[in-house]
Amino acid sequence: MADFNFELVSPERLLLSERATEVVIPATDGEMTVMANHAPTMTTIKPGVVTVKTASGQTQRYVVFGGFADILPSGCTLLAESAVPADEFDKTQLERRIAAAREELEAGEHADEHKTKLEQFLSQLVHLNENTLPG
Repeated sequence: MADFNFELVSPERLLLSERATEVVIPATDGEMTVMANHAPTMTTIKPGVVTVKTASGQTQRYVVFGGFADILPSGCTLLAESAVPADEFDKTQLERRIAAAREELEAGEHADEHKTKLEQFLSQLVHLNENTLPG
């Protein structure tokens, strides 16, 4: 199977730079599988789990909290707002993010567009908490 370059970068660090055969990313419009020779695409990322199948046969998972991905036929770079390897993830971090989003939403007047984005972000965090990550 053909492979390609994949990089996962957060503001804190480079989490992964590896040859991969397949990467599943939580694109805003739904999960997206990236493989070698993918059509050039840019997409935003919602909170979720990135699953990377490396060229060496390993599968690695990372929890991401938004960002965007730049996909080219030769590779994919995912620039995450925040990311952590799934095995290092502490679910209390996610619960704090959910509480903060709820507080901001309830804090008062927001422009309709901002309120809609907050509601959508909160929904994505709750979905991630309830359905994607182990307890």
